[in-house]
Amino acid sequence: MAYHLTTLKNGLRVASEFLPGVESVAVAVSVGAGARYESEADGGISHLLEHMAFKGTKTRNARDIAEAFDNIGGQSNAYTSMENTVYFAKVLKGDVRLAVDILADILQNSVFDEEELAREKGVIIQEIAMHYDTPDDLINDYFDETAFPNQPMGRSILSTEERVNAHSRDDLIRYMQAHYRTPRMVLSAAGNIDHRTLVAMAEEYFTLPHETAGPGFEPAGYGGGEARATRDFEQLHLMVGLPAVSIHAPEYYTLQVYAGILGGGMSSRLFQEVREKRGLAYTVYAMGSAYEDFGLLSIYAATAPDKAEELSGVLIDELASMTTTISEEELQRARNQHKADLLMSRENPQAVATWIGRHLLTYGEYRQAKDLAARIDAISKDDVLRLARQLAQGKLTIAALGNPKGVLPYEALAERLVKS
Repeated sequence: MAYHLTTLKNGLRVASEFLPGVESVAVAVSVGAGARYESEADGGISHLLEHMAFKGTKTRNARDIAEAFDNIGGQSNAYTSMENTVYFAKVLKGDVRLAVDILADILQNSVFDEEELAREKGVIIQEIAMHYDTPDDLINDYFDETAFPNQPMGRSILSTEERVNAHSRDDLIRYMQAHYRTPRMVLSAAGNIDHRTLVAMAEEYFTLPHETAGPGFEPAGYGGGEARATRDFEQLHLMVGLPAVSIHAPEYYTLQVYAGILGGGMSSRLFQEVREKRGLAYTVYAMGSAYEDFGLLSIYAATAPDKAEELSGVLIDELASMTTTISEEELQRARNQHKADLLMSRENPQAVATWIGRHLLTYGEYRQAKDLAARIDAISKDDVLRLARQLAQGKLTIAALGNPKGVLPYEALAERLVKS
């Protein structure tokens, strides 16, 4: 069997999958803590902590870490999401020990040097500024704030300049000690890797004690409604969405197929109607986002301000059309697209390594591609129509950014969805 899982005495799960035909190995440490675990005062600290991890330990400074990977032609990075933070490296098979050593070092021995912290805050503040200058990113903030008002799920992962500047070295240490605990961590690897060797390295380098998982997150409370913000942009950016299902729901994969039919490719309903037939937008898509306790179906498009009325109506009409008829051809295309994305990602060791970690943190097990493909193949038209009708009963969330005057009134759009 190519996949193996071992739990160390300290509670750390070590998982690997051997991928034939590759000379590289991707190693990841996934932590079950992200932006939704933060209090309002801690806003942005998960992301700041991720940035600081590569900025020096008790035995390596930031340059040492960067040069260690450059010297072997390796790569390293990290990212923060709402529910997870992931640190990873990709190296040739002979350099796995170094990758495991450094990942263990930055997660156990980071010093959070005050000068490095001040510099990295500056980097993140520039990242926030870039975010505010990118309307197709910024619209997501308005959408999330409206869908999840006054709670962590509705706040930006980046947070604000004021919050970032307020975090101290002691805050980072406190947050890391509270959340970076072995029951909530997975060391995973994929590629040309021997599992017993990986376990031996994990036992050598990961010496964290066995502790409880630590504090959890605030349950999501969906609000809905609308947000309209005037900004000096050339286009009107629009997001429309509905409450959906969690990542644990039986309908999770149905949601992905639904989103594929609605707006997942060039043959999707939104692409054909909005772009090909009407010429209203260059980019239009739908996606299903799912979390531990909740989910969202969202649509994004951008258009000229004088086309806002037409665009907003069309998006709602296409949402409504999903409740009535779905063809076998549409269903098969969406299933094939989702399976192809799933299976092609397995050609990338980094994607597989992070996939293993995410699955173990979310489900407590690694759900392998062939089993997921079978689940997708089993989705029927009735399954998608049933979910579509369920979603259409939810309260709309609408966010408009730019010159939103032309967007149809919220009440008119909500009524249009119900009556269509």
